[in-house]
Amino acid sequence: MASASAVTTSPVGRAWARFDGPGRLVGVDLARGLAVLGMLAAHLLDTERRLTLDPDTWVTLVNGRSSILFATLAGVSIALVTGGSRPIGPERRPRAGARLALRGAMLWVIGMLLVATGVPVYVILPAYALLFVLALPFLGMRARGLFVTAGVLALVMPWIQPVLDAAPIWAGRAGAEIAAAVGWNYPFTVWIAFLLAGMGVGRLDLRRLDVQAALVTAGGALLLAGYGAALATAPAVAGRPYLAAVLTAEDHSSGLWEVIGSGGFALATIGVCLLVCRTPLRWVAVPLRAVGSMPLTAYVLQLVVWALVALALLGDTGDLYGIREAGLFLPLTLGLVAGCTIWALTLGRGPLEWLIDLVVKLVVGRDAAARPASPDGASGSGGVGGPR
Repeated sequence: MASASAVTTSPVGRAWARFDGPGRLVGVDLARGLAVLGMLAAHLLDTERRLTLDPDTWVTLVNGRSSILFATLAGVSIALVTGGSRPIGPERRPRAGARLALRGAMLWVIGMLLVATGVPVYVILPAYALLFVLALPFLGMRARGLFVTAGVLALVMPWIQPVLDAAPIWAGRAGAEIAAAVGWNYPFTVWIAFLLAGMGVGRLDLRRLDVQAALVTAGGALLLAGYGAALATAPAVAGRPYLAAVLTAEDHSSGLWEVIGSGGFALATIGVCLLVCRTPLRWVAVPLRAVGSMPLTAYVLQLVVWALVALALLGDTGDLYGIREAGLFLPLTLGLVAGCTIWALTLGRGPLEWLIDLVVKLVVGRDAAARPASPDGASGSGGVGGPR
């Protein structure tokens, strides 16, 4: 008994208990790891090809879908940190909302610092931060209401988005800066649907086999419906700019068929990851789970390393094709996976996740009754993960 106690109280033992304890939804970690590495692949690999049955084009799958998966998992996270399948009561929502808003503010600052590096990617964190704030009115809502609201927004907002995209503000003197500040390449007007769908997922009992299977089934059906409809309507919208902007499944278009198809892809991926982690494959997936256990750290680190390498090799952080030709993807991915794995298994929580949580506790205080999961990266039974 003394020996077992010593293991669990040692730093490595505590790190392992946090990483793979019974209260953690490790399948959510796996999904987040795939989302983070998928976004890295979308940036650094040649994904500017049309997806076909040729395996050489399959890397194109990461385009758009990785970031939509990331946003959907943000919703899962928020739901888990605010009670999981039993939303927190009205008396606790003000503090939970304050904690969430402060996290969003810090993510926005980090996002703008990443934009300032000049790395030629659309940084998702400013949009992510705004979505955190937009989630506040929905914290007390249960799964059914969240799914219905997400569905309505998913069906309606793509029809409005082309009008918003054509607003004069984006072509004005500070248009590019405003777009970066609000993450308009991931427009919150549409992407709130992904966040709310993710919150709906987080309000389910994600440990149940039937729930996990239902996510795969429902997500697969939406995927087929969205991309099937895109193929069916393509001839009809040709030459009609407005309809072509709405009835499309093009990556990062915020079109109706992309929202349905890629949203379904995100739900199915989460379900598959939860199912995989019911099997011994959960051990094979430890490195990916480690990345997913600290997604904010992993996301920020990849862009900072990219900027430093590009500056050293090319003298220009904005040279996308130059950095792709330099072959940064493989060494950066391997280094990121190895570093996250070592950190997670020895030190525990990611450094940026730890820092943000510390600031939130100092400013807002600790909610002793709340489940200790954090929407910027921690994961457990109720949140991006659950109790640790």
